[in-house]
Amino acid sequence: MQLIATLFNLLDVVVNLYMWCFIISAILSWLIAFNVINTSNRFVYTVGDFLYRITEPVLRPIRNMLPNFGGIDFSPLIAILLLIFIKDGVLRQVYIWIAT
Repeated sequence: MQLIATLFNLLDVVVNLYMWCFIISAILSWLIAFNVINTSNRFVYTVGDFLYRITEPVLRPIRNMLPNFGGIDFSPLIAILLLIFIKDGVLRQVYIWIAT
């Protein structure tokens, strides 16, 4: 039983970190778009490329389903809401079901 609780806690931490990746990626894209930071800086480029590579596989299908909102990208918000639903809804219910 302790192993299952540990695995669910680890999964909770991973989902939380992935949500933060969406948030940091959105903020970084705004900072690059408004020319606050420059991608010619190697560290900024590396962080941006890493965040793009780990978030884009989730965001691309969401973007394909959403209508065009005129330059505003709501896909990170939808992805975060889906992750919250999975984490707090589905995983919590599975954990309760397994624990009983």
